[in-house]
Amino acid sequence: MKKNLFSPINLAVVAGLISLISLTACSENNLQPPSQTNASQTNLAKEPAKDVKPAATEVAQAPLKEITIAFATRRDTKDLQTKVDQVSAILSKEMGIPVKGVIGDETASVEALKANRANVAFVSGRAALKAEQLSGAKMYLAEVRADYSGGKTYNSLFVVPEGSPLKTLATPQETLEQLRGKRMAFTSRSSGSGFIFPVSELVGLKFVDDPDRLDQFFGKVTYGDGYSSALQAVLRDQADVGVVSEYALLPPWIKAEEGKKLRVLHSVPNVPAHGISIDDSVPVEQREKLINAFLKLNEPANKELFLSLYNSTELVKVDHEQHLATMRTAIARAGLKP
Repeated sequence: MKKNLFSPINLAVVAGLISLISLTACSENNLQPPSQTNASQTNLAKEPAKDVKPAATEVAQAPLKEITIAFATRRDTKDLQTKVDQVSAILSKEMGIPVKGVIGDETASVEALKANRANVAFVSGRAALKAEQLSGAKMYLAEVRADYSGGKTYNSLFVVPEGSPLKTLATPQETLEQLRGKRMAFTSRSSGSGFIFPVSELVGLKFVDDPDRLDQFFGKVTYGDGYSSALQAVLRDQADVGVVSEYALLPPWIKAEEGKKLRVLHSVPNVPAHGISIDDSVPVEQREKLINAFLKLNEPANKELFLSLYNSTELVKVDHEQHLATMRTAIARAGLKP
């Protein structure tokens, strides 16, 4: 008797084989059976993975309830705390929160930013770069002074006695070559105009290799504790040449009659003016409000107070990188660190 090929059992076997063949074909072609494909999977297949952006994770900073500003000490400012208190009162009114002013040297000001004991600091270019490195602070405003030849930049000067045989020659190379074997008085190793920029100039002209080998070019090297000491070394014939900021040739750094006994041998331009650095702990909205509050010091009602603070005539907005670019370059070329 012949077997029925279309019996229920045989039909079940055939159906199973057909299903197995279909699944195998899908697997070999990296496809899913149509019944398992949905609209979401189809869209993802069309969209490259790089276009899928993760959800934002940034958390908004809470507004500060008080702001502390570190004001650096300067020899040409008298009764600084009283003036700082007056400036702080103006800023408090504009900000709508207490603004406290504290006084210290630039090192202490930068450390205060790092330790979150201050949110803002009025500092020099080199200190601003150090503050950026340690606390993420950036300079947003720079001072303009009448005794800055570049407005918001000034010159570093090589100065000599009026009767010195050293002369300003046709090129910087020829002029500074005359200093070989001479006695040099620097302002201090931390000074931008009194050390960093002049050393950068000397390195750039191949007279010295780095700041620790200055005695290979000069006969003697001394360091003062400020502009006045470097200038007095020249006036007292303890040095043949000194380096200072251009404004240091005026009182109160030296007397007017002493300034007449000195002359400029060589100038190095574009030292960035001191300015106001704001820590990244200050939320953006408060930072902008604070910048505008500082700009109120430019108004006629506050101008005399601001001038008496640091002898500044105006505050101007600056781009941190652009304003401090020359300082960054000079530090690198001189082989120093911020």
